[in-house]
Formats: sequence, C-alpha cells, structure tokens
Amino acid sequence: MKLIPIALLAASVLGMTSCSSSKKMAAPSPANIAFETYDDFNRVFLDSAKYIYRNTSTDPAATDRWNGAAAIWCQPMYADMAMNAMLLARANGDKKAEKQYRDLSNKIIDGNIAQYLDFDFDNNDTNRGWFIYDDIQWWTITMARAAKILGRDDCRELAEKSFARVWYGSPRVGDTGSYADPKKGLEGGMFWQWQPLEHPNANKATDGKMSCINFPTVVAAMLLYDITPANRKADPSPEKWSNQYGSFTRPHYETKERYLEMAKEIYDWASKNLGDMKTGQISDSSHGGNRGGHPLIYNQGTFIGAGALLYLATGEKEYLDNAKAGADYSINVMSENGILPWARNRKNPYDQGSLEQGVYPAIWVQYMDLLVNDCGQEQYRDFINKNVAAGLSNRNGKGICDGELDKPTPDNRMIGSYAGSSLPSLILLFPPK
Repeated sequence: MKLIPIALLAASVLGMTSCSSSKKMAAPSPANIAFETYDDFNRVFLDSAKYIYRNTSTDPAATDRWNGAAAIWCQPMYADMAMNAMLLARANGDKKAEKQYRDLSNKIIDGNIAQYLDFDFDNNDTNRGWFIYDDIQWWTITMARAAKILGRDDCRELAEKSFARVWYGSPRVGDTGSYADPKKGLEGGMFWQWQPLEHPNANKATDGKMSCINFPTVVAAMLLYDITPANRKADPSPEKWSNQYGSFTRPHYETKERYLEMAKEIYDWASKNLGDMKTGQISDSSHGGNRGGHPLIYNQGTFIGAGALLYLATGEKEYLDNAKAGADYSINVMSENGILPWARNRKNPYDQGSLEQGVYPAIWVQYMDLLVNDCGQEQYRDFINKNVAAGLSNRNGKGICDGELDKPTPDNRMIGSYAGSSLPSLILLFPPK
C-alpha cells in the first residue's frame, strides 16, 4: 500500500470527501480532520443512551460486561479521548468545539460513574464492579486528568479514593492491597490482583507484579502530585480495620510529598525488575523475581509516561533518558515498517482478550504526547505522523480504521472499539500538519 507522504498529508486529506455519508467535510483544517475522525468513532461505538462505549461495532447497546459494554479498564481511555478533543479545540481557539467536547467529556465520565456502581471501589462485583488492581488504577489516572482539565473536585476525590484502595487494600473485600511492602517481606513493587476474588488470600512476594499495574501506579501518583495542594497535611482520620491477615490503615488522601515519594519508589522498583534501561525494553511481568511475557506497546507507553512525568517534576535527566529509551524500543524494535504493533492473537483475533489489546496504541500515544509535546522530544513526531497518515488512508465507509493502520479496513468487518480507538487517539494528540 502507498502511504500519503507527510508533507502532502493535509492537502490530500482535505481533498477527500467525508468517510461518513451522513455529513459533509468540515472546514479545511488539521483540527477538523481530527474532530471528524473522532466523531466517526463516537457514531460507531458510543452508546449515547448511557454515555459508555460498546464492545464492538456490531453490539447494539453497552448493557454490561457480558452484554455489549467495552471493558471497564478501557472505558477511561475513551474518556481521555474526549478530554483530548476538548484540549485540541481550546488550543485552536474553537470555543464552540471546546464546549461540545467538554460537555461530552463530562457525560462520558458521569455515564461511567453511573454504570460502575457509583465508583464504589470496594464493591468487587465481577459484572459492574472492581475486581483487579489495574482496572481501578486506569480510572485513577483518568479521574486525576478530569480533575485538572475539567475542574471537577468530585473527580479528584474519586482519584484519591481509587488510588488508596489499590495501594492499601479494602476492608470490605479483604485483600491486602497492591503495594508489596518490603518491610513485610514482599520485596517491593505492586501486585496485579487479589485471589480468590470473593475471599482473597494475602498476597505473597512470589505473586505476579505486572507492568500494567506498576507503571500506571507511578503515572497516577504523579498526576495526583500535580493536583494536590502544597500545604496539605496528612489525613488525621484514616480508615482502620483488622482481619485474619493483620491490621490495616487506609488514608483518604496523601500529601503532595507523599505522592511523589510513592511514585519514585515504585518507579525505582519497576525499572529495575521489569525493565532494561539500556535497551528500553519493558517485560510484561515478574513472578518471584523472574521476568516473563513479551514486551507490549501499552507497557512501553506507561513506562514512557512515568519517566516523563517524573522528569517534568524533578528535572532529573535519568528519567527522561529512560523514557526516550522506551520510545526508541517501541519504534525501532517493536514496530514494523514504521507502524505501531497491535498485539492481538492472530489465530483468534475476536477473542475478548485479543480484542482488548487493540487499545494498546491509544495508551502508548497518550504518553508519547508527554514526551514529545511536554518534554520537547521532537524526533518522534514523524513516526507518529506516518501512523496517522496510514490510518486516514485506510478507513472504511464509516470512517473507522482497524488496529492495523497500514491495511484497508473492510466495511463488513466487526471492529472492536479498542482497535477502532487507535487512529482517533493518535490524531487528537498529533493532528496532521
């Protein structure tokens, strides 16, 4: 397939008719190309009765986990997209679009809160509740972003509540928390899950400590650090409980200094035990000190984001160097022909677990945005632009590109909202020039 040259991208795209037959092409600007792509995604995947997202393009409604709703841990990435659209509109001085996407962001967040049991993070219902640590922590990240971008105090409170639930455990569920406290012989880092779900055992040092909880914990702690008042005091009335595993204390919130301390501790453990700082490769997991699993693009992304946020907060160059190594590995080793990888199971691409892997590029680009646009690492922009150009060239008649950005998307293919999110996530943060 012949890609659109980057220098000709804007002119080529602006000469096209809209991929959606229901409307005309918007005004000719890179932002409007991005908005059109995002609006097409919403037309296909957003359940506008509930403002949560469908699992696939063929699901009539997003009822619940078992009936048409996208995975609980991927819904926050879609809320991030709405906020990114709002920020793009603001950067372009488009007040009408800014209001439109601000309203949409709030509706998506409110819809998810209503869907997922009012964000009661101590409710481990496996259909609409919370039953794994990283599912909760992905929402911590998005709630912290919403607190800053949308000015919602309720989102800040929810972000701090979810972070505390992950770190310290739950009096109602009875788990011992994700934090593998070295003082308790647990050897550091963050555990991925509690098991059994209904009556958890205490986590052991040899239990799984995955990248998908460790680096998001660093990101979450840094975003909370950013929005926490400098003069805040420690919580004087934390929750306390006891069970067969001991006595536990869970603050409702942390001080600014404590969030930074937590982020640094987990980053230090995870970079040593899950990453190779010379190559930038991030392993999927560690069990008892033994690394396992092949590199995945979303773990590369959260590693990049963790380093970028710590660099921006501290100015310590090592964090930036590590983030760049993670980006270099993503692009030079994991990508083929300059196109982001989609880690789906090609033998069974419509298995639910395989479908959900389609959201990985959306996570990766969220943190490349920090590295390029906040940390000034412009050397990665051409690679991302190439992926945007490829995706724009390969949309189907409804304006959707599947996760393989460099291949045409058939009109009759069932597409997961996860893979369908790759192109709009990329283009909202890196609109074509």
